[in-house]
Amino acid sequence: MKVLSRLILVLSLCISCVFLSMNAVSAPQKIGIVIMHGKGSSPSKHVSDLASFLEDKGYLVANLEMPWSGRRDYDVNVSAAEKEVETALSSLRSQGAQKVFVAGHSQGGVFTLYFAGKHTVDGIICMAPGSGVGNKVFREKLGGAVAHAKQLVAEGKGNEKVKFNDYEGKKGIYSIVTTPAVYLTWFDPDGAMNSVRSARLVNPQIPILWIVAERDYPGLRKVNIPFFATLPQNAHTRLYEPKSDHLGAPSASRDEIVRWITEVVSVDPQQ
Repeated sequence: MKVLSRLILVLSLCISCVFLSMNAVSAPQKIGIVIMHGKGSSPSKHVSDLASFLEDKGYLVANLEMPWSGRRDYDVNVSAAEKEVETALSSLRSQGAQKVFVAGHSQGGVFTLYFAGKHTVDGIICMAPGSGVGNKVFREKLGGAVAHAKQLVAEGKGNEKVKFNDYEGKKGIYSIVTTPAVYLTWFDPDGAMNSVRSARLVNPQIPILWIVAERDYPGLRKVNIPFFATLPQNAHTRLYEPKSDHLGAPSASRDEIVRWITEVVSVDPQQ
C-alpha cells in the first residue's frame, strides 16, 4: 500500500512538472505599446482610458505627451518627436517588451503612419487619423502661413518664435507660437505629415490597424475609408469602424485593439 501511495505521489509530481513546463512555454509574450494623443490634447484626455485598459491587461504602456499637445505648442521639430518615440520604445524593451506597437489618435495617427515609414515595429494602430497636411483643405487654410515661414527662414529668422496658424476641422484656424524652422517640419504640405507620402514609405511587413469611427467627422470618413485601400498590403492589416465619434474612437476600439494585437503576435514567424 505504501509503495502504491509513493507511486501515485511521484506520478502526480511528474504531471505537475509537465503542466508547469507547458505553461512556461505558452506564457504570453510581454507586449509594449506607445500611445499618442490628438492635436491640442494630452495623455490624460481621450487616450487615457485606452492606456489604463491596456495596462490592466498586462501591457507595458508609454502614454506620451507629444509636441502637438495643447501645452507644448510644437516646441520641437519632427525629428525630435521621432526621438521621443524611439526613447519610449527603448524603455519598453528594457522593461522586457518582446513585441512593440505604436498607436496614435487623430494627429497622433498621422504621426504614427509617418513613424512606421522610418522605423521597424511589430504593428501600428491609427485611431481616427487626421487627414494630413497634404490635404487640399490644409493647403488652402495654411498656405499663407507656410509661405511666411519659408520667407522668415530665408531671411535668417528661422529660429525666432512668432505666431503662426494651425487648423483643425472642428476648431477652424487658430494661432500657435513656434519658430519658422520647426513650423515647416510639421506643416509643409509635402513634408513629414503628408499621409499619402507616409503610406508609400511604410514597410509592408508592418501590419496596420486602421480605425475610422462610424460617427467621425464626415470629412475624415470621406478621406480615411478609401485611404485604407492605399496602405501597403499585409495579411494582418485591418479596417475597423467602432460605433463612436472622433474623440471616442480610442475607448470604443480598445477590445478590438487587444484582439488585433493578439492576432499579430500569435503569428508563427516561420510561416
